[in-house]
Amino acid sequence: MTTHSKHWRLLALPLLLPLFIGLPRAGAAPSPELPTLPVWDAATLTRHCDQELASLHQQLAQLAQPAPGTTAPTAQNISNVPNVSNAPNVLAALNALQIRQEDIEGPVYLLNNVSPAADVRQAADACLLKYNDFSSTLYQNTALYQQIRAVEPQDAIDAKLKQDLLDAFEDTGVVLAESQRQRMKQILERLETVRQEFSRNLRDDKTRLAFSPAEAAGLPEDYLKRAQRDQAGNLLLGFDYPDYLPFMENARDGAARQRYQYAYSRRGGMRNITLLDETLTLRRDMAALLGYPSYADFILRRRMAQTPAAVDTFLGEVIDKVRASEQRELKELRHAKAEEQQQPLAQVKLERWDIAYYQERLKRQRYDIDQEALRRYFPVDATIAWAMDISSQLYGLRFQPNNSAPLWHPDVRRYDVFDTDSHHYLGSLYLDLFPRAGKFTHAAAFGVRGASQHAGRTPISVLVTNINRQGLDFNELETLMHEFGHVLHGILSRTRYVAQAGTSVETDFVEAPSQMYEGWAQRLESVQQISRFCQGCPQIDAAMMTRLNAARQFGRGIRYARQHLYARYDMALYGRQPAAALETWQTMESATPLGHITDTLFPAQFEHILRQYGAGYYGYLWSEVLALDMRAAFGQNLMNPTVGRRFRQNILERGGERRASALVRDFLGRAPSSQAFFDEISRPSEAANAVSANGH
Repeated sequence: MTTHSKHWRLLALPLLLPLFIGLPRAGAAPSPELPTLPVWDAATLTRHCDQELASLHQQLAQLAQPAPGTTAPTAQNISNVPNVSNAPNVLAALNALQIRQEDIEGPVYLLNNVSPAADVRQAADACLLKYNDFSSTLYQNTALYQQIRAVEPQDAIDAKLKQDLLDAFEDTGVVLAESQRQRMKQILERLETVRQEFSRNLRDDKTRLAFSPAEAAGLPEDYLKRAQRDQAGNLLLGFDYPDYLPFMENARDGAARQRYQYAYSRRGGMRNITLLDETLTLRRDMAALLGYPSYADFILRRRMAQTPAAVDTFLGEVIDKVRASEQRELKELRHAKAEEQQQPLAQVKLERWDIAYYQERLKRQRYDIDQEALRRYFPVDATIAWAMDISSQLYGLRFQPNNSAPLWHPDVRRYDVFDTDSHHYLGSLYLDLFPRAGKFTHAAAFGVRGASQHAGRTPISVLVTNINRQGLDFNELETLMHEFGHVLHGILSRTRYVAQAGTSVETDFVEAPSQMYEGWAQRLESVQQISRFCQGCPQIDAAMMTRLNAARQFGRGIRYARQHLYARYDMALYGRQPAAALETWQTMESATPLGHITDTLFPAQFEHILRQYGAGYYGYLWSEVLALDMRAAFGQNLMNPTVGRRFRQNILERGGERRASALVRDFLGRAPSSQAFFDEISRPSEAANAVSANGH
């Protein structure tokens, strides 16, 4: 998930994908001059926020002095501004300003999502509103816009940055009349306020549901041991993934699963529905101010897809490929439910709260795969060491623990990353892995500090998850590699300017490097190396790897159909016809095979589309097309360091210095192809004909 800001980057998994992992504290600290992230209390945060904001306004005023003999552009004369260089260092000066802004806004946004202290999170909310206002002021500055228009780029990188900057200014309304600019600024400020409240309503939800021991039948022993309980011995479960997902996969009591899912699906409440509807109205008004018939038309013109029609065509192809698999899998789950309940098939109805449970049941029966038992194979510390080692082999890296950097919570760990050939410091990685009160509730990579070769600036990325401390299951193993793909995109960035660093690429490409990296959790040649870091752990052999992948593929039709629904819903909300968030969802979900559950409020949790994934959720599927195509370049040897270094140089280091289509073409040596993606999603799973390890 990417945010609206050019100055920090937040990436998250799509809905329904599982979460991530943990890490040891060990090793010597590197030299103290390496950059660190500040850990402020509320008063210090507010003081730094206000002091730096005042300095930024002063710096902007100095930077935006009109060039001699020119006047500020207006909607009437903007096309007549001469394209001559009035300041060869304009891009460098603006880069310095953006770095200064990022040095405050990046850490503040992070603390807003991870600080254990409520007053720090509140102070961060207030600070971010001020910086959102500054960003609007910056990108509506007509004198600075005129200077950028007059720049003569020195090369293709400068030309791309110039165009990116002009796009940002124009999308913020710089060429509008003064009254319209003010209205645009009001819209942008209100959008940030709404986003904060929407997120806060989810992040600060402390709801606990009580489940009796009878309702907990079927849950793993480790889960039962760590669960909080009330005085009567009932389990007290919240909405963190380590509580919710294992319950839905293992609890035999269907009524208990129904009660838990119903409560989970009402997070955010009607207040968040109201906030989402307001967001839709504000973004529709914003698009209209700029002359576009819908927010989707406005936002997509800057992305790979370019038009809503292209997205609609793509999504139509996706559902055509997966519909048969979805229907077949739902039929299998219904048969499994009838068998377990010893009822005639005609009397059995499959419900949404049955899906995860019967999928896991069939995986155990057919493939002898128990996700909870897999945690013994993938303990947290060993798996983190493995992920870093895989990255080191492919990209030529060394991860060194840093025990001296300030941290915002004792669970947080930091690693500094070095190039193995040059021994140069490249950047740093923070890991914040486990759930706690007030913390961001999903998995995400925060690009807190972007790279800039021009300024000698090295990057910092932060990986935030909410995972089980007991070890990883196979889904979480894939997610670990997904998230490492994101953070490496930031840490390995070698861009000239901070505005193009790391994940500052088109939204429908940004997931591709991380989705590509999931493949390293799916092949024996890489996964079997985990045993090097855990001498006493059971090992994955070829037969088990085959079963794991067969289990992974089962449910693929249901999963892709659901992602298609989310993407279609997102496009419907931001299309040319005004749409009410809840009513539109009820109508669209009702048309699916399992229908809509009355009074559930999924849109109240669909936080993605209040951020950069508004009219962009399709990007998870679009990016996967590119991810599978790029992974194919490794052929049968995923551990090929030659291809890995080429991927690092052509994709990861370049950030947004070129259009994504050009980056992919450079890496592949050809135009991208969707064949691998459509082959993958349309291939029948092995479920129907599978033979488990027990010969069933």
